[in-house]
Amino acid sequence: MTWRLGLVAGEPSGDLIAARVLAGLKLADPSVLTEGIGGPQLAAQGVNIWHPMHALSVFGYVDAIKRLPTLIRTYQDVKNKWLSNSPSIFLGVDAPDFNLRLEHRLKSAGIPTIHFVGPSIWAWRYERIHFIRQAVSHMLVLFPFEEAIYKKEKIPVTYVGHPLADAIALEPDQARARVKLGIDHNSRVLAILPGSRSSEIKLMAPRFLQAAQKLVKRDPALVCVVPMVNAQRQAEFNALLAMYPVPNLRCVLASSTDGSDRPIAWDVLEACDVSLVTSGTATLEAALFKRPMVISYVLSPLMRRIMSWKSGQQRPYLPWVGLPNVLSNDFVVPELLQDDATPENLAQEIWELLTGDTRAEQIRSRFADLHRTLQCNTPARAAQAILQVLDEHR
Repeated sequence: MTWRLGLVAGEPSGDLIAARVLAGLKLADPSVLTEGIGGPQLAAQGVNIWHPMHALSVFGYVDAIKRLPTLIRTYQDVKNKWLSNSPSIFLGVDAPDFNLRLEHRLKSAGIPTIHFVGPSIWAWRYERIHFIRQAVSHMLVLFPFEEAIYKKEKIPVTYVGHPLADAIALEPDQARARVKLGIDHNSRVLAILPGSRSSEIKLMAPRFLQAAQKLVKRDPALVCVVPMVNAQRQAEFNALLAMYPVPNLRCVLASSTDGSDRPIAWDVLEACDVSLVTSGTATLEAALFKRPMVISYVLSPLMRRIMSWKSGQQRPYLPWVGLPNVLSNDFVVPELLQDDATPENLAQEIWELLTGDTRAEQIRSRFADLHRTLQCNTPARAAQAILQVLDEHR
């Protein structure tokens, strides 16, 4: 019998994760019909997209305030549609500020809610766990240590691993990726990932480009490759590149007609030797491709003040911010944040990774262990958990 799944995924990483989970769900039960908010990956899975995912793409509190009217309209529209015509179950993927509020309202109306990709309560604002308990019927978590947190708080939870660990091969094929991108197999290659949000491009790209300028002075043959999620971000990046030109830098954009759902960033990460990455999901992708990296992040002064006020914290609970380090419980790769994220510091750390073969091999070994831990056939595990919740509420 046909049943309906309401789904909301924000940003490219959520779109990708949700699409892989939905593919597993459709294998387990092809009768599911899905509707809601998503991007091209979910659209390719046949989701009826009511609103594109960029409707939810905001960067923290300041950006959310600027885009509040659009967020409210989007929220009210999907909420009213599902309250008037209830889905069999609702799945919110990431986007916790939006999804948890929506889940709370839907659950209050008797609609079972599942949230996938738990917010980082282990780093910021642990007290959110109490609202999660009210809003969510069942949590699906990416990382083993999260399962223990929710179990302790008496919230139904299933550890499903990370779908990217299933999608990315244990043994990366650098030669294949370089052929695809037209990069000589003997070249020394740096991948630069300044982020998928406009605000991240603005804050991170100038630092990254100035670091690349310094590296090219050390090695004029160094090839820098920058993947872009869409043409708008590429235009923003190119405007900054004109201010900070880097020889041998290539900006690549995925073709919408190449027939592949593989993100262009994966080809770039697979092809590179070292990556310079803005903190976020891209750091985990780099780790799964076994690439040594430097992780960096910068918040504007206003954003820092707002986050400190909102969370009551000056810094995260943990000493790390990058997912590869958090999951490894160690500083496996360098993190340069805020005032430490100078072009000079970034360039020096990258150079040491580019030229330190022993250290690079140690990092690759740690990342291989991490990959095996997260590789759990996530689509099948998540589908089983979703169908179990559905059966419990029928």
